[in-house]
Amino acid sequence: MMDCGWSLIAADIHPLATVNAVLNATATVLLVIGYRLIKRRREVAHKWVMLTAFGVSIAFLACYLAYHVQVGSVPFQGTGWIRPIYYGILLTHVLLATTVPVLASITIYFGLRDRRLRHRRIARVTYPIWLYVSITGVVIYALLYHLYP
Repeated sequence: MMDCGWSLIAADIHPLATVNAVLNATATVLLVIGYRLIKRRREVAHKWVMLTAFGVSIAFLACYLAYHVQVGSVPFQGTGWIRPIYYGILLTHVLLATTVPVLASITIYFGLRDRRLRHRRIARVTYPIWLYVSITGVVIYALLYHLYP
């Protein structure tokens, strides 16, 4: 069997880095499910899935902060054409990630208060940003720890 250099959990990767990627991937799946539920007018299920996505994102933030307190920053080892791509993804990810807690909180607030018009308006902004941040979190993990360790 050929070793492609990829494994879900490598021995030299801090466990919280993998936990963070799994939490980001979980948030991504929940966000997509929540979106599909509301498109099918399944409001109660949508509410619970989106609240779960928010909980997963809060767990991610706690693990992310714990990880960076313990490890600090990990330098990207890729060279050539991948380097500006990685840093472009990282920059947009970090900038947009700073907005997700506020946007998601406001969106949830309007949803729970049944202020549907406001909820829908802000959700149209929140959803793509939150989804992008969740997906790029997994991409950054794969690039940093598996493809260019």
